[in-house]
Amino acid sequence: MDFQAVIDSLPRYAMPLVVTISVTVASAALALLVAFALGLMTSSKHLAVRTPARTFVEFIRGSSVVVQLFWFAYAMPVILGIKFDYAIVAGIIALGLNYGAYCSEVVRSAIAAVPKGQLEASVAVNFTPFQRMRLVVLPQAWPEMIPSLSSFAIMLLKASALVSLIGVLDITGMAGIIGGAEGGQNLLAHYALILVIYFILAWLIWHGMRALERKAKRGVGAGPAKGRTATPPDQSVATAGGALT
Repeated sequence: MDFQAVIDSLPRYAMPLVVTISVTVASAALALLVAFALGLMTSSKHLAVRTPARTFVEFIRGSSVVVQLFWFAYAMPVILGIKFDYAIVAGIIALGLNYGAYCSEVVRSAIAAVPKGQLEASVAVNFTPFQRMRLVVLPQAWPEMIPSLSSFAIMLLKASALVSLIGVLDITGMAGIIGGAEGGQNLLAHYALILVIYFILAWLIWHGMRALERKAKRGVGAGPAKGRTATPPDQSVATAGGALT
């Protein structure tokens, strides 16, 4: 293997790296929106709201993400006449919906884990359902979601390599192109290179989510806060993060 040739090809990975990061960030943002929408719907007491959301979640989770990717990129334009101007949009939507469906269970379970006494206290102070969700439930549920969402974010980063199957040139696709153009002798080295790149990106995601988790827990008084004194144990009302006791 010619490692010098691999090093010389590093500048060619710049734009594909931007594509990989863009797909990951955009898909994660869409997945988070979908997760909260479906998570809130599946948590609803109304069957008419809960059933469609549950059906969608089970359908998405029960089918292959590769098939979903091909559906949005190739089948939907033929069957429905809807065609995206850029293949990357199809990839973002497919990955966002797929991982959003999985993450919706994280949202639903975190909401269900909020103590019932908190809800009863919010009703007692005459909060509307929207206020209960915004001021009491979500501030306490959000820190519990972050560890699982962190794992899904890393999985989404690795799944972003699938967009190369529909013609989007990310770092996985570039490794195949460059390695193949060199007669295949450096293909292993190029794939080893992108393994390192994926590891670095995953490491950054993990540390970023850990910092977010610590900040979220401090917001509800569940973690150490700099410059603060502890709340006295006999205090009857805890105001941090909207928690009611």
